[in-house]
Amino acid sequence: MISIDGLTVEFGVKPLFKDVSFVINERDRIALVGKNGAGKSTMLKILCGMQKPTSGSVSVPNDTTIGYLPQVMKLSDDTTVKEETRKAFADKTKMEAKLKEMEQEMAERTDYESDGYAELVERFTTEHERYMMMGGENYEAEIERTLTGLGFTRDDFDRPTREFSGGWRMRIELAKILLRRPDVLLLDEPTNHLDIESIQWLEQFLAQSAKAVVLVSHDRAFVNNVTNRTLEITCGHVEDYRVKYDEYLVLRKERREQQLRAYENQQKEIADTKAFIERFRYQATKAVQVQQRIRQLEKIVPIEVDEVDNSAMRLKFPPCLRSGDYPVIAEGLGKTYPSRLHSDGPGQTVFEGVDLIIKRGEKVAFVGKNGEGKSTFVKCIMGEIPFDGTLKIGHNVQIGYFAQNQAQLLDENLTIYETIDRVATGDMRLRINDLLGAFMFGGETSEKYVKVLSGGERSRLAMIKLLLEPVNLLILDEPTNHLDIASKEVLKEAIKAFDGTAIIVSHDREFLDGLVSKVYEFGGGKVREHLGGIYDWLRSTSESLQLARKGEGTETVSLTSNNNKNATPHPSEGSAETSGEILSYAERKELQKKIRKAQRAVDDSEAKIAKLEARKSELDELLMAPENASNMELVSEYTNLQRELDEENDRWLILSEELEGMKE
Repeated sequence: MISIDGLTVEFGVKPLFKDVSFVINERDRIALVGKNGAGKSTMLKILCGMQKPTSGSVSVPNDTTIGYLPQVMKLSDDTTVKEETRKAFADKTKMEAKLKEMEQEMAERTDYESDGYAELVERFTTEHERYMMMGGENYEAEIERTLTGLGFTRDDFDRPTREFSGGWRMRIELAKILLRRPDVLLLDEPTNHLDIESIQWLEQFLAQSAKAVVLVSHDRAFVNNVTNRTLEITCGHVEDYRVKYDEYLVLRKERREQQLRAYENQQKEIADTKAFIERFRYQATKAVQVQQRIRQLEKIVPIEVDEVDNSAMRLKFPPCLRSGDYPVIAEGLGKTYPSRLHSDGPGQTVFEGVDLIIKRGEKVAFVGKNGEGKSTFVKCIMGEIPFDGTLKIGHNVQIGYFAQNQAQLLDENLTIYETIDRVATGDMRLRINDLLGAFMFGGETSEKYVKVLSGGERSRLAMIKLLLEPVNLLILDEPTNHLDIASKEVLKEAIKAFDGTAIIVSHDREFLDGLVSKVYEFGGGKVREHLGGIYDWLRSTSESLQLARKGEGTETVSLTSNNNKNATPHPSEGSAETSGEILSYAERKELQKKIRKAQRAVDDSEAKIAKLEARKSELDELLMAPENASNMELVSEYTNLQRELDEENDRWLILSEELEGMKE
């Protein structure tokens, strides 16, 4: 579909990439990867014709259409959501208007036997057939499906676009591009402004409807689910791996090991050759051999080794005070904003009646559609806004907060290095350059002043600063939006090793996977607790929706509430009276009996876990003593105890989920 031949781009002395050639075929799903600054966004701009290369060619057939979504675009429109999205079908709307004109003309004319009328009828028939072949009147339904998939509700369709944030307006632009159904889709960070459900919808759309896709994304799960080919820009050229991202990482590691071996062999050869030249340079009997070695040296083409990945770097939060057992306790928490139209009118309820307890050391995720109250809840914890109900912050809690606007609080008159140097302590002061490099501020970049940084760069700098603060409750609101995959791994490992408590608001499934043990789902004005990781929650949500569609369940999970709207709870989530209408007295009594039995099983499991952990601690101390280092009896007991503890933890998780299911 698109052929790239001998592409070279030069911005300075060193080319961005040189003599690059590859072909984009139909049904290709390509992930364009490489470190920041390698030229990924530049490549997309060249492919869509927005930028010209220094040399080389991009061949696009005349009938091939290209759709391009940049990371940032200037949005200046003053229409409703649906009117703006309808612009994707400009050709169809023109044809529709033309057909209506011909219909009107046929209705007004009475010269049915004339050649002119017959010609009009034939022209109308031809245009109408063409119109129907292009999708005809179905495009309205297609608009609604796409907007709904990207998180809008029907109430949003007639709202002016100016009422929406930049992230929501980018969704409208994405919808327009998808609806045009171009032959090649070029997407630069398409998931930055999407929630988990919208990302999953986009994955399905790209898999089923797109012809060819080239995307740049730092969302590893999204890239793995969409792509079947990986193009890596490295050392000024492109390496083509015809596999998805995870497989590419394995092949890339093997390739780099081969490069290192070849590089080391070449360096040894060069060193040996130079040593021979220096040793025999002034001996007449060796003059011919010396000249031969000099020519050999000149012909050697240096082997380049791919950039070293800094994701292996490990960071730890500095030591902090131990907090109380329960850093956050909410009872009947609610938040309602005043009506924007009428001061005495009903307010806009974000959530109400929220009860939750976050224990010390827990890592939890806040998930749900944008606008359902995740950031609002965080602001309540931070004391930034008033709320209804009770919210208790535990004893000795020191909060480290990364907000989406955190970058605005940095001192603009400091350099990047100075900003971090002022908060770094201990051994980390010796590793500031490594730390900055891991977050894409290596080399001369560290001397830039904060005032000249972009919004994304400031966010990354604010994240590094937070990593160095001694806190015991970490609250991160969309921390990964401006981080590449390597930097995300650095942050994820640091949070995993963090001794304190963490609340993470994020739509990045790969980042949350293996990091959180509990998920709080925001939706429909409610907050629901789900035990387990992010994929456990996604599976339970999917199963609940399937049951609801089949009519097999009395409860559904509300996943369609709108941003900035009052949400009505599902009847099954209502009062005890409603439950009483569904269940008879005998059934309720039997259910209570099952709940008590399940609670006892959970309590017994917790007691057993506590006993096993106590014995494990005793064994830890015994095995640390030198005289017990080779005591196989203790080692065997420790191994068996660890296995038993793992099994009991799995059993406790299953019992807890069953208990929660009974209580819902």
